[in-house]
Amino acid sequence: MAGHSKFKNIMHRKGRADAVRSKLFSRLSREITVAAKSGMPDPAMNPRLRLAVNNAKAESMPKENIERAIKKASGGEVDAMEEIRYEGRGPGGVQIIVEVLTDNRNRAASGVRSAFAKNGGALGESGSVTFMWDRVGKIDYPAEAGTEDAVMEAAIEAGAQDVESDLVKPDIYEDAPGHTIWTAFEDLNEVAEAMSKVLGDPKSTAIVWKPQSEIDLEGDSVGTLFKLLDALDAEDDVQQVYSNENISDEDAAKYAG
Repeated sequence: MAGHSKFKNIMHRKGRADAVRSKLFSRLSREITVAAKSGMPDPAMNPRLRLAVNNAKAESMPKENIERAIKKASGGEVDAMEEIRYEGRGPGGVQIIVEVLTDNRNRAASGVRSAFAKNGGALGESGSVTFMWDRVGKIDYPAEAGTEDAVMEAAIEAGAQDVESDLVKPDIYEDAPGHTIWTAFEDLNEVAEAMSKVLGDPKSTAIVWKPQSEIDLEGDSVGTLFKLLDALDAEDDVQQVYSNENISDEDAAKYAG
């Protein structure tokens, strides 16, 4: 829709989430540890661990932190870690998926339930939202990685499904992905490796949830949704939050403060 930019909307929220971002390393470490525990502790032999390590490096996590997280996989404390997915809706019927990695299921459930209840949302049953989403691969490159045509060509050659380029001004939105490449779930690592040979290392590579459609949201509902998403992000057990709102740049800026 004209006048809407998913990247810009995310960036407007970014300032609000600076405190949450301080927890980023702990979340990345947790994912590395669990990934290492789920397979070989060698990134070259473990695709999930390779993704986790690459994403940690993209966020400038120190090498010693990464190595410590991998070594922790041999300890017994990660045996009890559970991956849980919660699904619900926010203001205006916006669909929300919350991925949790926790050693205390009751604590995680209580935190997520409270965030929804206090911020205009409602938890749903398992599968109540995800049937309208796709599980896919996502590769992000900064705008300077190449022109839209160059990135598109590299993506096609690598076997990607789609490319979205939103080349906002880097001096305003310095963390905007620039180019997002979508792949089939099973093709992510192969496509990422092929593209890295042409464009260099991506900013991030991940398996994500992608909505099949978006829900338009405006006015005060935008502010309520932002509070809900921030509350979920602030939960220590929460790893990722996905939502399918479509908000105008004007409303995103107005309610970001």
